[in-house]
Amino acid sequence: MPRPPTLALWAMAWLALLGLAPTARLLAEAAGPALATLAADASVWRAAWRSLLVASGAALLATAIGGVQASLLLLREMPWRRGLIFLCILPLLVPPQIMALAFIQASGPSSPLLVSLGLAPPLGSQNPFYGPFGLILLLGIQGAPLVFLALAALVRRLPAEVVAAARGLGATPAQALRMAVWPLLAPGLLAGAGLAFIAALGNFGIAALLGIPGRFPLLTVLIWQRLSATGPAALSQVAALSLLLAALTLPGLLAQALAARRAGWKSGRPFEPIVPTRLDRLLVAPLALYLLAVLAVPLAALLTSALVPAMGMALTPATLTLRHFAATLAPGAHTLAAFGNSLLLSTAAAALLGLAALPVALAMRYRAVRATAMATDLTYALPGACTAVAVILLVLGLPGGGAVYGTLALIFFAYLARFQTLALRPVAAAAARLDPALEEAARGMGAGLLLRLRAVHLPPLAPALAAGALLVMLLAVNEVTVSSLLHGPGTQTLGVLVFNLQDGGQSPQAAAVSCLSLLLVAALMGAASLLGRRLPPGTLPWRP
Repeated sequence: MPRPPTLALWAMAWLALLGLAPTARLLAEAAGPALATLAADASVWRAAWRSLLVASGAALLATAIGGVQASLLLLREMPWRRGLIFLCILPLLVPPQIMALAFIQASGPSSPLLVSLGLAPPLGSQNPFYGPFGLILLLGIQGAPLVFLALAALVRRLPAEVVAAARGLGATPAQALRMAVWPLLAPGLLAGAGLAFIAALGNFGIAALLGIPGRFPLLTVLIWQRLSATGPAALSQVAALSLLLAALTLPGLLAQALAARRAGWKSGRPFEPIVPTRLDRLLVAPLALYLLAVLAVPLAALLTSALVPAMGMALTPATLTLRHFAATLAPGAHTLAAFGNSLLLSTAAAALLGLAALPVALAMRYRAVRATAMATDLTYALPGACTAVAVILLVLGLPGGGAVYGTLALIFFAYLARFQTLALRPVAAAAARLDPALEEAARGMGAGLLLRLRAVHLPPLAPALAAGALLVMLLAVNEVTVSSLLHGPGTQTLGVLVFNLQDGGQSPQAAAVSCLSLLLVAALMGAASLLGRRLPPGTLPWRP
């Protein structure tokens, strides 16, 4: 095989920096004496078993919810289908710490919404979402869109001939779906369950806001607690904990690998959703009630909490106040700094990853580049806590690296490592469909590499580049797992701010910040949706 050209070598170096280097440094540190001490630490194994329990329960719940939603909306031409699909995917795009805060403020004796409606439980009763029940429920709700999207990816490749053959043998449409279609979609259920398991295992926002008050800490919380308590001195121990957390994700990774092997059938004529029966149409009502319960009610509670002077007060014309929003937007407020930090980090990461995605995606035709890209896939597939600890270890091992600890530069590098795959996937998919004759023609006319990138490849790939960058910005602007482990004085981000405000007893202001964060997410989703009209189906998660 000929030596890879300069483009491929550059792509491999970039991917190795963001994927291989942090992962290798984490493995090297965790292989030390700290790994042997885990066996004697009862709190570690207790947190690990709790994490497995919660992640398994959340994955099962997510699979059930996502499977039912896919059966109704992907396989049947239901009324209001597009809008319902968007709402089913929306829980994935709500930052986990905001979802946890919304459910906390929608329940319990001090909920302003329940107090306003006269439905609040007696004073002194515990919030029902604190503890394992709330963790499994919320993580299952956030994981259901992952199952839905995994099934949507297979439905797009589903050959319509399968349904036609079943109908030709006398099966009704419902029987054709049950006996011919669902066996082909089983790998999607398995892949989605694996994704939901890994996402639940690595979640920090929900785990912290519900697990700490419920005295049910998970492994991600334990990593944060130990790193926060002792700082860099605990890096070896934290690296071992991160490696344990990564090892716990193996069932989810194996489920995805097994699903990929079983989903190798070729697509034919595009599948068309069947006409729903009357019973199918009636099932829209419970689906709408579910979406109302997991989206509208918690978000209404969040807004109500932001508009009252204090928790436990009813919202009336006399108590309505905007002072928490005013405090959020006041000059010199920590909230403005957090907004600025999050916007700066997310925008810069999205821009740089978007620019890098163009040459890397074009170099993916080389096997060596694809193999190196698997390392960056791993940094996104594994929990964010592993990425954060790996980046700390890598940077502190460099000369003068200690000066970077707790700075925005460290968080920025972690965001690059964490979200590289997210920016690359839509561009790589679009680049694979380009006509290679354009490249050869430009090369034959003497065009250099930079000119070919700018004049030949950039115009057709620009929508995919922008969509990938917006996806990065959408997830990074409210990211909490990585930044909670890496931030220092003056560098807290929006996700960390919401957590700190709630943890410090300032729930109304946390609700106000969350409402503004959701407005920002909505604006980014709107911008991405405008680009999504020019992209293939499935590029954006809410446009399957």
